[in-house]
Amino acid sequence: MKVAHIITGLGVGGAEQQLRLMLRHLPVRCDVFTLTAPGAVAEGILADGNRVTHLGMTGNLDVTVMPLLVQLIRDGGYDLVHTHLYRACLYGRLAARLAGVRAVVATEHSLGDKEIEGRRLSAGVRAMYLASERLGTTTVAVSETVAQRLRRWGVHPSRVHTVPNGIDARRFRFDPVARAVTRARLGIPEGTYVVGGVGRLVPGKHFETLVRAVAVLPGVHLVLAGDGPERDTLQAIALALGADDRIHLLGECDGTVASAGGGTHEVPDVLAAMDIFVSPSSEEAFGLAVLEALASGLPALHVTCPAVDDLPSDQAPGAHRIGTSVPELTATLREYAAVGAVRLPVPPVVDRYDIERSAERLMAVYRAATGTKQLPAPAPPAVAPAPAPSSVPLTTR
Repeated sequence: MKVAHIITGLGVGGAEQQLRLMLRHLPVRCDVFTLTAPGAVAEGILADGNRVTHLGMTGNLDVTVMPLLVQLIRDGGYDLVHTHLYRACLYGRLAARLAGVRAVVATEHSLGDKEIEGRRLSAGVRAMYLASERLGTTTVAVSETVAQRLRRWGVHPSRVHTVPNGIDARRFRFDPVARAVTRARLGIPEGTYVVGGVGRLVPGKHFETLVRAVAVLPGVHLVLAGDGPERDTLQAIALALGADDRIHLLGECDGTVASAGGGTHEVPDVLAAMDIFVSPSSEEAFGLAVLEALASGLPALHVTCPAVDDLPSDQAPGAHRIGTSVPELTATLREYAAVGAVRLPVPPVVDRYDIERSAERLMAVYRAATGTKQLPAPAPPAVAPAPAPSSVPLTTR
C-alpha cells in the first residue's frame, strides 16, 4: 500500500509531531506533502527516511496549489490519501478526488468545543468542514471526546473512527543522570522544586496562568519547553512579577529537542528535570504532553486532557484535573512543593496509548478504506514497526 499524507505545515505542533512518530511505525510506503512551512518536523521526517514535498502555499485562499497537488497525487499512484489539519483537509480531500483516489482518510487532531486549531468555530467554518468531510471515506478522531464532537456536528457515526494518538514511552523513561545534567545547564540550584510544561506558546494554552502561579511561590522554578507568539508576553509577565530569574523559557520544541540559549535539551531530559507537570490548556483534543509527563513518572495537573479524562481514574492515578484560576493553581502547587519531589510509577494509561497499538489501529482503518479488511476490535494487539525506506531530499514547489 502507498499512502500520501497531506498536512497544513510541518513546523512545531502536536499534530505534526504525531505524524512523524506514526510514520515510523506504519508498515507502508508513505510520502508527505506540506502546504506551508516545512520546519523542524519536516527535517525530522526527512531524517527518518520519508519524502517531504513543500507546495509553497502562500495563504488560506491560494488555490494555485490545487492543480499541482492533484498532479502530484495522480503521478504518485497512491492507494490512499490521508489529510491532517483543517486547511489540508479542505484542499487534500478535493485534490484526492480530482486525482481519482477513492480512499481518503482525514485525522481530526484539534477539534475543541469552541475552536479548531485556534480558529473560532463559526457557522461558516463548520459548513466548510462538513462539506469537505463528505468528500472523504473516513474521519479519524484522536480521542473519544473528539469523536463525540464530530457526531454532534453532524458527521455520520459510521464515518467516524477513533484512533488515539500514540506515545513511545521508552523515550520518556525517567533518567536521574539527565535530570542532574539538565538542571545544571539551566542553572537550577540543587534541591529546587521545579514546575514544568511543554507546548506551543499560544493564547489557547494559557501558560500565562502557570507563569503567574509559579511567580508567587518563593524559590520555585518553572521550565517551559516550547515557543510561539506568546513568548514575549510570558517573559514580560515574569519580569513584572520579579520572577524572571526563575522562569526558564527554553524555546522551540518539536517533541525531540528543545532549544535554549546555553545549548539544546531533549524533551525527555527536560521532563526528567521537572518535579510536577502542568497543562493549563482549556481546549485539548487529546493531551499528548500529559501522557509524556506520566511516562516520565511525574504527577500531572491538567485543565483538560481527553486521553485521561475519557478513562477510569485508576488508569492514571498521577493525573489530576484542575480549574483555570491562578489562585487555585498556586494553592495546588504550594501543596505539592511542600511534599517535595516524588517520582511515580508509570501508570497503565501510558501502555494503553503505545504507538504500535495506535499504528495497528490506523492500518486497520486504511485496509477498511481501501476495501481490503474490516475495522478491528477496539483494542488490537501491538505489532512491530517496519523499517523506513531510505531518505530522499526535501523537494519544493
